[in-house]
Formats: sequence, structure tokens, C-alpha cells
Amino acid sequence: MPIVNRVADLQPDIQAWRRDIHEHPELLYDVHRTAAFVADRLREFGCDEVVTGLGQTGVVGVIKGNKPAGEGLKAIGLRADMDALPIDEQTNLPYASKTPGKMHACGHDGHTAMLLGAARYLAETRNFAGDAVVIFQPAEEGGAGGLAMVKDGIMERFGIEQVYGMHNGPGIPVGSFAIRSGPIMAATDEVDIMIEGLGGHAARPHKCIDSVLVGAQVITALQSIVARSVDPLESAVISICEFHAGNARNVIPQTATLRGTIRTLSPEVRKLVEKRVHEVVAGVAQITGAKIDLRYKRNYPVVNNHAAETEVARRIAKQVAGDANVHEMPPLMGGEDFAYMLEARPGAFIFCGNGDSAGLHHPAYNFDDKAIVFGTSYWVKLVEESLAAS
Repeated sequence: MPIVNRVADLQPDIQAWRRDIHEHPELLYDVHRTAAFVADRLREFGCDEVVTGLGQTGVVGVIKGNKPAGEGLKAIGLRADMDALPIDEQTNLPYASKTPGKMHACGHDGHTAMLLGAARYLAETRNFAGDAVVIFQPAEEGGAGGLAMVKDGIMERFGIEQVYGMHNGPGIPVGSFAIRSGPIMAATDEVDIMIEGLGGHAARPHKCIDSVLVGAQVITALQSIVARSVDPLESAVISICEFHAGNARNVIPQTATLRGTIRTLSPEVRKLVEKRVHEVVAGVAQITGAKIDLRYKRNYPVVNNHAAETEVARRIAKQVAGDANVHEMPPLMGGEDFAYMLEARPGAFIFCGNGDSAGLHHPAYNFDDKAIVFGTSYWVKLVEESLAAS
């Protein structure tokens, strides 16, 4: 495969960085060791600018090309995420997490290492015109670190005109890529539903308002939204994943709490589902006599790949992996806070094959180091072609 030869030479170093990061996972914004590791490497590579503390603990490096500036793009951003997950690792690898309850179960260690590898290559060669801006982001796993970095002004400060992201993909063969234009990952909203009924003896349900029964009715009624309110040709998921009530088999509990997630792929469906959730919950409250408080929180928006930039990403991926190994993919109902960066600037998000590994967020997951040369080569070629001198 036409991977960059120098990247292949760098593979052992990139792998070593990846495994070091894997051994020392950190959560959300508390990625101080990882951010320091990244900043130290970027300075060693000779980046023209290294800025820390963006979006609380994010790091940005700027590498200026040696070619004369043309009329095209002046700067593009490349983003990797740094944070891990609150999971106990079950891989038994020699470089497994040294911190109980934390592990890199989503491959952010690989994402960070591959972008570091690209930064090293680009700082050595500088065979492009303009600025390559490498973005290392905290708190992708539920903390909206991407939004925090955007609010800190990284697009304006570094003159970023386009922005690109990459994620590993279990089930996609190593050496392959997958991408699509338009919505590629879902909006991820949250619901907390607090039910207050009237508790009492299990033998006297007619004297109670059973919060468990009310909760069951809420869950069933919410599923009717997807089945009967959303166009069958559109996508939506409502999953209530927590139901907490009671602590005795013969006591009808006074209260119950439900928590869940809602996934949609368009602003119109997102708005419709939010409206119908409020209406359905209010309706169940009315017919049961329970008091129900609903907290509906809009979380990450849809990851929406821009058409022109998706074609650029697809073309570069084909250069690295070959035409047959770059696949058109369906949208995923998982979420990603790279969505905020794609709202701020045009760009595209691509998946790089991780082979037959355990799934993301699984305690047996591990990033496949054989993917390093493909992901790193993609970053390198993306910069060199997008910032070519005219």
C-alpha cells in the first residue's frame, strides 16, 4: 500500500508513544499528563508554536510549510482526542492501564499518537504552503471538550479554514477507511425523568400511585414516538437505560427515576422528538396522577460532514489505502463532539480501520498498532495536498 515511507520508519516511535499513553489513561479534562506528553513532543519536533491550556487542557501545535503561499487554503486543522474512559481494563496486555477504573477503551491513545506522528513528519519535511494546525482535545467522552476549544477561539486564533477528524473503527479492516457525506454520527441528547407517586403497602395498590407502573408506562409510551411520530425513512433512537425505584419487595415506592439517551440525525427530527418527549411525559402524568419532572438536555449535535471536504478526505484515503479499501458507510447513532468543530468550520470526519478488535467502550478493546501507518499517512497527505502551493 502507498503509505508514506518515512511514516513507516516512524512506526516504532509512534507505537511507543501510543502504548505509554495507554498505560496512563486520564478522564475528561483531567488529562494533564497526556497534554504535557503531547506538548513536550511537539516542542521536540520543532513546531513553530505550541500552545497549552486551550479548552482547559487542550494543546495546539502550529507547523508552517516551506513552500511559497498560493491563493488557496492558508491553514487546516487536524484534531485528535486525548481522554480515556471510566472502565476497568481486561486486556492483560503488558502495557495495560496502570490506573484501576480507567482505560483507553475508545482508541484515543491511538488517535493522539498518530497525530503526533504526523506532526513529527510535517515538522521535518514542511513540504506544503501555509499552516498545519494539530489539535489535541480533552473531554470528548461526555465533556464537550471540542466545544470548549471552539469557545476558546482556536479557529480564529490559528486561522483555521477547514478542520478534519479521524476515529478508529472496529470491524473495518486495518488498511481501510470509511466515510460518508452529510450526517455521519448522531446528536446525543439526555433525559432524566423524576417520578413522584404515592407509596404504600404492596397489598393495597388502590391506595397508591405506583411509581414503578408509571415509569413502565413512560418507557412504553416514549417508544411510540419513534414508531409513530418519526418518519420511517428518518432515524431516531430513544433508549431508557436506568430505572431506579424501591428497596423492598412488599413496598410500592414513592419515587422512581429514569435516565436515558436520545439519538437523531437531523435538526428537524431532533426538534420533533424533544417536543414529543415533553408531550408524552405530560400525558402519562395526567392519566396516572403522578408528578413527573423531566430534564431534557441537548448534548452533542449531529456530526455533519461537509460535501466538498468529504470528497477531499475520500480522495486522500484512496491514495493511502487504494480505491477498493475506502468504503461508503451508513451513519452511526453514536455521538462525537467533533460535531462542534464542524459547526465552526467546514471539514470531514473519517473512520480508519481497527480490524477485528473488541468494540469501542469494551473492557477488552485495544487499538491495533498496525493501523498507525495508515492513519498517520492520511494526515500527512491531507496536509501536503490541501496546502499545496499554487
